Amino acid sequence: MESLPLWAQVSALFILLLLSAFFSISETSMMALNRHRLSHLVRKGRRGAKLATELLGQTENLLGTILLGNNVANTALTAIVTSLAISHFGNNDRVVLVASSIVALLIIIFCEITPKIFGATYPERIALPASVVLKALMKLAAPFVWTVNLIVRGLLLMFGVRTAGGQETRLSPEELRTIVLDSGHFMPHKHRSILLNLFDLEHITVDDVMVPRSRIEALDIDATEKHLREQLITCYHNKMPVYEGEINRVVGVLHVRRALGLLQREAFDAAELREVLTEPYFIPSGTPVFKQLQFFQENRQRLGMVVDEYGEVLGLVTLEDIIEEIVGEFTTTGPGRDSGLEWEDDDTVMLEGTAILREINRRLGTRLPLDGPRTLNGLLLEALQELPEADVSVRFGNVVAEITQIENRTIRSVRLHRLAHPAEARHGHTGA
Repeated sequence: MESLPLWAQVSALFILLLLSAFFSISETSMMALNRHRLSHLVRKGRRGAKLATELLGQTENLLGTILLGNNVANTALTAIVTSLAISHFGNNDRVVLVASSIVALLIIIFCEITPKIFGATYPERIALPASVVLKALMKLAAPFVWTVNLIVRGLLLMFGVRTAGGQETRLSPEELRTIVLDSGHFMPHKHRSILLNLFDLEHITVDDVMVPRSRIEALDIDATEKHLREQLITCYHNKMPVYEGEINRVVGVLHVRRALGLLQREAFDAAELREVLTEPYFIPSGTPVFKQLQFFQENRQRLGMVVDEYGEVLGLVTLEDIIEEIVGEFTTTGPGRDSGLEWEDDDTVMLEGTAILREINRRLGTRLPLDGPRTLNGLLLEALQELPEADVSVRFGNVVAEITQIENRTIRSVRLHRLAHPAEARHGHTGA
């Protein structure tokens, strides 16, 4: 080393610093790459992304090559600086100590911390071009890296560690949900909301989204012709369940358009109305919403009656109800749905006791508990554990529900008050 001129030694020192920095920045950037983003770039045909994916599939060889190059460069750096120090300042312990300290400082600043910060900050910009060089170096160092990896595997086996190569990493639904939540700056709010709603569908059933029995718009085929005409003329929906005598005896579903011809006649009877009915479609209570969406598609249905184990009708669910859980509320409203369901200027809103909790949460932005009753009436009765008098209030987080009317042992109307500051998660109730 002493036979080399000073300029050659300084040039070699500079080159080795660059090499050590390259290996450090390459290692950090390769490990910091977003694998999902990398897969996207591969599908777009980026050559660097394909190379990076190939290298990351051989992690042992990749790290072996990088660490080999890094350590060789650092060792050579130490030798050159020590040689320069001894040749210019003499061979003694103090000179060697100072030289070693200078080498350590150079490596830490220029070959470790600075490159690795750059690599972690801009992984894609650095890793993709660097993969071309790393691919060539891996081929050159393959025999030595193979030997070193063989020794390493032997040592790991001695300690009972087995490396499972090629194991695919799978993301759980909750991990995917977290990824979507963290994508706020890269994904439109509406798109993110739809994806989060899709994850929530796994945890709800048709009972959570159905129109309750008391709010179903249906037609009694035993009613008088005059009443049938009035209901057909004023009905909101284009499909209605038709029952005989009482709602549990559903005989079919009426497409209102098919009844237009009957309305043009001077008179019609129940038998003629039965001829235009289609077969009713029944859904067992507790059916998961995702599964029901698939059933609607397979059976070419858009409306079904939710029934319990005894065949009692609990409610009605439509394809629209399920889609609303995914994309949000539609602009159209129907009977039993309050088109003006929004907070007043004084942070209050009047609701029926039969209002669905999920709809209230979606429309008003509240967080009423959904793990028990499905209606506001049921939630209040569960909280109070008795039929209350009017003017009793119950607090749920930052919302106070004030019971304003009770009729026939049922809470008929409730006024919600939104508080300025969220309350504790527990709820309590207070008298008037």
